[in-house]
Amino acid sequence: METTMTPAQRILRAQIAAHTSWANTSNRAARTAAARKAADDRFERQVDPDGVLPPEERAQRAKAARKAHFLRMAAKSAAARRRRAG
Repeated sequence: METTMTPAQRILRAQIAAHTSWANTSNRAARTAAARKAADDRFERQVDPDGVLPPEERAQRAKAARKAHFLRMAAKSAAARRRRAG
């Protein structure tokens, strides 16, 4: 039996495992809650590293930082697509 897999085979195996796992997840929000909290905490630390802002202000700034982050990611993704397209 061959034990080496091509990169494409490994990707397919991982995709099958991921889809199977999500198919068996009854509460998707609960499964991702810890990751979402960690991301929220990261943005709050970014905008208020010393924890001196009032909670409402910190949340508002964290929301803006989160939006900026995802807009930067979208811009990089679009640039990569343009490069690949030639």
